[in-house]
This record gives sequence, structure tokens and C-alpha cells, in this order.
Amino acid sequence: MKKTVILISIIFAAFSSVSFASGSAEAGQAKAAICMGCHGADGNSLMASYPKIAGQGEGYLIKQLQDFKSGARPSAMMVGFVAALSEEDMSDLAAYFSSQAVSENTAKADAETIELGRKIYVGGKKDTQTMACIACHGPKGLGIPSANFPAVGAQYAEYTTQQLIAFRQSSINLQTGSADLARENDYEGMMRNVAKSLTNVEIEALAQYIAGLH
Repeated sequence: MKKTVILISIIFAAFSSVSFASGSAEAGQAKAAICMGCHGADGNSLMASYPKIAGQGEGYLIKQLQDFKSGARPSAMMVGFVAALSEEDMSDLAAYFSSQAVSENTAKADAETIELGRKIYVGGKKDTQTMACIACHGPKGLGIPSANFPAVGAQYAEYTTQQLIAFRQSSINLQTGSADLARENDYEGMMRNVAKSLTNVEIEALAQYIAGLH
């Protein structure tokens, strides 16, 4: 019960801090050529190492572009693409890609692995008090766009795995004093708190389960 109250408080706080985007999808389509090489013409990447961004929430997309530009989300590849983007460009690109439909995906793992992923996604991990993914990302992985909680359903398992490992690395760096590349641009450390208790096996299982959500 206590964890539920805390989660609700966090979500309400997230809602109150969101500034809504007002970009032009038409203008964004004209500017999207810079993104097509990796993310596809409609935001559905054909390579598993590059994320699908079609159907992603506008606010979330804008925040990621801003974070790539500021360095809050380090990426040697993305920094070159976002360097010349204005706030208007970011809003327009976000409006365009959010208006596209994400392509369906299928899990590519055995039933036991998928079930492990489902249990963590729906119920979290009680032994480590790890919050369930469904609370912020929804039963079909659609996220909560108005709170900038991203859609994750139908995403490539390879990409989801990379991101969960990057969030987990932040905790490892704190414990070991290392400075390996980590991702730390999540709201109030929510994803870092989830990922820090996940094993490689659990991360892979979660990623595979999420890939089949749509």
C-alpha cells in the first residue's frame, strides 16, 4: 500500500512538471531527413540497434533531444545530429514522429523467458522492492505521454536491453567508483532504481516480453 501511494505521488508530480509540446507534424516531416538514416522515414527503424521512435510521446521525444544536445544523455552519435537543432525543430520532429504508428514486433525467446519478463513487468520484484514496469508504461507498453513516461511496447529487445543496462551502470559506477558510460536522464532516478536490481537474465527477459507488447 505504501509503495502504491508513493508511486501515485511521483506520477502526479511528473504530470505537474510537464510542459506540453506544440510542434507541427507537417514541418517535422520536412525536417526528418536527418533522422531517416537510423530511425527510418516514419520512425520505425529497420535495425535493432536503433530505436523505433514512431508513436512515441511528443514530450518524451523533445526531452531526449534536449538531453542529447545538453549532454545530459551522452551519445557520441546523436550529439552531432542535434547540435544544430532549435527548440522549434525539436518540437516539429517530435510532433511528426509521435503521429506515426509503431510497427508491430514479436518476442524472440522461449516461453520460460517470456514468463519471467511478464512477471517482472506486471509485478516487479518483491525481494528487492523493485517497482513493476506496468505502473508507468501500461499493460501494452504505451506509456503515459502526458507525464513523459515513454512508450516501450514493440521496441526492439536489443535496444531495450542496452538502455536497461545503461541505467543499471549508474548504480555500478556509484558502488565501484568507475566512470563507465551510464544513462542518468530519467525522472527522479526512477529507471535507475528499477534497473539496479535486475540481473542480465532478467533484463533480457524483460526486453523480450516488452518487444511483444502492442
